[in-house]
Formats: sequence, C-alpha cells, structure tokens
Amino acid sequence: MRLENGALGECEVSGEVLHSDTMDQYRTFQMCERLLHCPSKLANQLLFQIPAHHQAMLIERYYEFDHMFAREVLGKKLSKGTKKDLDDISSKTGIALKSCRRQFDNFKRVFKVVEELKGPLAENVQHHFLLSDLLAKDYAAVVFFANSRFETGKKKLQYLSFQDFAFCACQLISYWTVGAVDNMMDDMDVDLEKEFLHDLKDLKVLVNDKDMLDQHKSLVCSQLRGRIRVFTEMEANFKNLSRALINIASKLTNTKDVRDLFIDLVEKFIEPCRSDKWTAGDLTLFLTHYTSTASTLETYRYQVIWERYMGVVKSCILKMYHD
Repeated sequence: MRLENGALGECEVSGEVLHSDTMDQYRTFQMCERLLHCPSKLANQLLFQIPAHHQAMLIERYYEFDHMFAREVLGKKLSKGTKKDLDDISSKTGIALKSCRRQFDNFKRVFKVVEELKGPLAENVQHHFLLSDLLAKDYAAVVFFANSRFETGKKKLQYLSFQDFAFCACQLISYWTVGAVDNMMDDMDVDLEKEFLHDLKDLKVLVNDKDMLDQHKSLVCSQLRGRIRVFTEMEANFKNLSRALINIASKLTNTKDVRDLFIDLVEKFIEPCRSDKWTAGDLTLFLTHYTSTASTLETYRYQVIWERYMGVVKSCILKMYHD
C-alpha cells in the first residue's frame, strides 16, 4: 500500500528498507495495542515516543467502527453468543472478520466500563476512552441499545440505518431516562425512568373518553384543513392513529413492549401513514398539532407527561419516516 501511494519516491529509499520499516510499524502497533484498551495509559507510558496528536489519531482510528457492522449487532447482547455470529456478519457486510472482531471487542469493552457509571453516558465514554464528541455519542447509542435490548432485527426494520437508531437513542437518553430528570442518579443515562413509563398509562384517557377523543379530533382537523394533502385520509383514520400512539405509550411498563418500541411505531403508525401516501411534511404538521391541541383540552391533566412522551415519539417517527 505504501508503495502504491508513492512512499518510495518521496523517501528515496529502497523497497527493502520500506518493507522493513513497514514491518517495524506493525510490530510497534502490536506491542502498543494493549494500551489502546485503556487509552489513558497510552498518554502515561514512556516506552513508545508518540506525539500527542498522533496518540489522539491512533485512539480515534482504533475505536472507529463501520455503521454497517454496528447495525448488525445493535440491540443484541454483547456476549459470546453474538461473537459467534461475526463470521456471518463479515460475509453479509463484506467487512474483514478481523475488523469485525476488533469492533465487537471495542463495543463490549466500552459497555463494561460505562454501564454502571453515574453521569451522562456520552461524556463517560469520552472521558474514559478519549474519543471525539461524535464517536462518543455513537458509542453511547450502542451501549444504550445493548442495555435495553431494543428489537432492531425484524424484517420491517431493515430499512432503518444505524444513524436512524443512533438519533432515536439520543432522544430517549435525553428525555426518557432517569438522568433526564435527575443527574445525580445511578445509571442515569442507561435505564429508562420506570415512574415515567408507569405514568404513561394515564394518557389512555385521551382515547377512552369519547368526548375528549372527539374534541381532540375536531381541534386537529380545524388546524390542518387545507394545509395537508391527505386531510381526508387523516380525518378518517384519526382515531386509529391516536389509539396506536396511546396504546404504545400505555404498554411501555412491560419489558417486552419497551423492546418492541420501534417495531410498534413502524407497524402501527408509520406503515398506515405510508400506505395513505403521507409526505414527511404532512406528518410533521399532524404530529405538531396532534401534540399541541391535546394540551389545550380543559379536562386533560397530563400535559407534562404528554409532551415528554410525544416530543420523543414525534422526533423518532420523523427520523424513521423514509423509504
């Protein structure tokens, strides 16, 4: 590779010298790789004289991962069972098996270090592994999905990329975890707040109370008439769409239903909208007014929980609404 890149001409050395230097580089890397498992040790060692900016580049490159690989393991337990599947993942993605193993071991290492720590998840990753902001946030998404074991492998979810799920993870971490309301709690950014999930059951009044459901529909229709192309379809399906969103919320007290959050959003809300040919713009307007008008209902007393729930659901649906 160095020959192809013209290193021989630049340095004016023989091929043998270049080959010997390259092999030295490989041996040096093999010796310092163990230090990369705990990046702070790399800065404090004296054996290898590596400039600080090269250390930062080495750490970042070592912990970088392919989004295609991450998509395959996202939501799975980071255990020996999953590691046995790396041959298949390598064949499917075209990523070298050795690279798959390095990436998987890095995921597992980061998970073990940060899963029990207090404090913001991405900041903990960044502090302990000296990664860039963006890479630390991506690792936070991997850790969060591995902890909550969200279902990501179903056929209907295959169109979603790692970036789609990473965005949704960021939303869930920011607004639904214990740390979203109390940054002094243990495991603050890893676990969803149980009290909040329990309180979501109260939102069922929005569809169980016929008068409230009719009033909510009337308010949304008055806001959207003439503003969306699928107004007729929206008006006809309003109650089904509303029940879908509320039923997803009310079931999140069960671990299995939490894991099925994304498949439920796709099957019960995104697919019906897609079949009626809603545009992303139609969906944005609907979800905006669906959320805001419910807060104006006189007898509806759950505005804080409602906005906390719908803020995340709206953002995730809009991110997931594509081919």
